[in-house]
Amino acid sequence: MTGLWFFGTTLNIENIRRRQGMKIVVIGAGAMGSIYGGYLSQNNEVYMVDSNPEIVDAINKEGLKIDEDGVTNIYHPTAVTSTEGITDVDFVILFVKSIFSKAALEGNKNIISDHTRLLTLQNGAGHEHLLMQYAPKDRVIIGTTEDNGAVLGKGHVRRGVVGKTNAGMLTEDSEGFLAKMKESFDSCGFQCKVFDNIQQLIWDKLFTNVSLSAVTGILQVDMGYIASNEYAWNMTKTLIHEAVLVAHAMGLEADEEAIVKKVQETSVNNPNGCTSIRADLRDGRRTEVDTISGAVVRAGYEYNIAVPNHEFVVNMVHAMEGRD
Repeated sequence: MTGLWFFGTTLNIENIRRRQGMKIVVIGAGAMGSIYGGYLSQNNEVYMVDSNPEIVDAINKEGLKIDEDGVTNIYHPTAVTSTEGITDVDFVILFVKSIFSKAALEGNKNIISDHTRLLTLQNGAGHEHLLMQYAPKDRVIIGTTEDNGAVLGKGHVRRGVVGKTNAGMLTEDSEGFLAKMKESFDSCGFQCKVFDNIQQLIWDKLFTNVSLSAVTGILQVDMGYIASNEYAWNMTKTLIHEAVLVAHAMGLEADEEAIVKKVQETSVNNPNGCTSIRADLRDGRRTEVDTISGAVVRAGYEYNIAVPNHEFVVNMVHAMEGRD
């Protein structure tokens, strides 16, 4: 996902296509933002926001290229580096790395009106706390995506595994927006599934990240090392145990024995796997630990559950980020 997005190129009103479907702004033209922005532009008026003018120019001049199943398809969302002049937005999708979320929303708050919904499909959990600073709770949608992709060039990405887009709200969907969203997404080539308790799904995915991923990052080892080393595995199981206690306090289902088995199998079956936290620390980048292990810490404070090992992980990862 790409950095900041509110300088330089501005909207060319004359190039706006006839409006159809919803008016959607996708913030971040990395792999996932491009996949969603490109496909959704088939039946919606889509604007893709990114700070890199070369990416913006490539999309506007040549179209957004998405490779899938050996074929390159071209889509035509409108790409901009500034959302100045864009109004009446139905839907904002946040597809930046979570460490840039605050800047992304602050830099584009002009497009968030009293009817605009905000959606995050970012990694980790707890993103709703930030989104609710910019929109009421009943206009915040959270979820996960099972799709994945890779950047091949400026305005050119590859769509890899095609999976479900899972979404839900934190309140009752009194206006039926999720059904409208599902219809729009499905018509554009996604498999959208709406959940009444989306937090359950998010935490089911989070358990692996706050244990296996966190430990590989701190130790700077491949995924397979965790299950093969007694001490690394003990650390991992302790982190799972704390996360399960927090999940139970939140009213979520969490079978600790089943989670431990799943994480162990993930380690064994991916001996050379490299997690995002490990890669970020290795390459000198800031990590998303605050929305991964940090999500357990925040929820622990909220529900009065002690999570000292997750607090250690957050502090340790941030300390490692500060190295030369």
